[in-house]
Amino acid sequence: MNVLEVGTGSGYSGALLAQLVGPAGRVTSLDVNSYLVQWANLIHHERGVRTVRCHIADATAGGFPERAPYDRMVAWCTPPLLPSSWVDQVTDGGLIVVPLPIAAVPHMTVVAAIRVTGGEPVVEAVATGGYIETTTSPKTDLDLPGRWVDWENRVPAPSWISITWRGQDDHLHTGARTALNQLLKDAHTEPYGGPDIDWHSWRTFAASLTNPQLTQAGLRPKLRALGHTTATTAAVIQQDGTIRADHPDSPSLAALRGWLTAWENAGRPAPETYTPALTRHDESGLTGWSLSLTYTETCDANGRSRG
Repeated sequence: MNVLEVGTGSGYSGALLAQLVGPAGRVTSLDVNSYLVQWANLIHHERGVRTVRCHIADATAGGFPERAPYDRMVAWCTPPLLPSSWVDQVTDGGLIVVPLPIAAVPHMTVVAAIRVTGGEPVVEAVATGGYIETTTSPKTDLDLPGRWVDWENRVPAPSWISITWRGQDDHLHTGARTALNQLLKDAHTEPYGGPDIDWHSWRTFAASLTNPQLTQAGLRPKLRALGHTTATTAAVIQQDGTIRADHPDSPSLAALRGWLTAWENAGRPAPETYTPALTRHDESGLTGWSLSLTYTETCDANGRSRG
């Protein structure tokens, strides 16, 4: 098979793909980082792997038509949506495996297996997982998301926030700045009353609500937070189970508690249990399909919820 890999990295995954396609197959690997591409090409050459060729390219901008069509395409990074060029460059019946966002905030992803038939992509399955966001140039700070960051602080300590209602914020990002400050300075804190947070399940459920106030934040390195904000209120739950809010009686805190209760009542559903759908998305410089997940509650013969 002819395979396109998006995200060269160390070259290890390309070598695995070379084993899968065999001596008659071909693997094309792309990365925006010239340093990684040069080293991977050298390593493949030194190890006698002749079916892999790595190139410097931004795959999100247009795939790689020079070696298309591809029977398979795999991405080790997360584009903002499924690019039209990827679908166009896959053979009829070909398969794309890619992490995709399920909300317009960072780190809200699933890995989707997508079959292309007659030029149309259809999601066959989703699984828990994700990778770093695609960017047009190499990232130097892997803790800071590559997109959808509406405000960040670099001093006295790194922190950031991403709001889905960014279209209603002003050009000074007053809403995002206010929300982040409320979560950092003199915030009300309380422990979550339930069991340890299953973060993959919780973030998927929160995304499926499609609530316009959904917010993701990084209040300190390597500790994400997810919740509800407005221009004047804020509340999130962190991965460690700590809830932070602007006030004990905050409307955002009430909304967050409602989301968490609904999630618990649903039985903390796994990402694989949701119904996926691709929706055509076309705007200048960004054309393709956006992925959404819908949670449908069902009941057993005794009327008990089973997700």
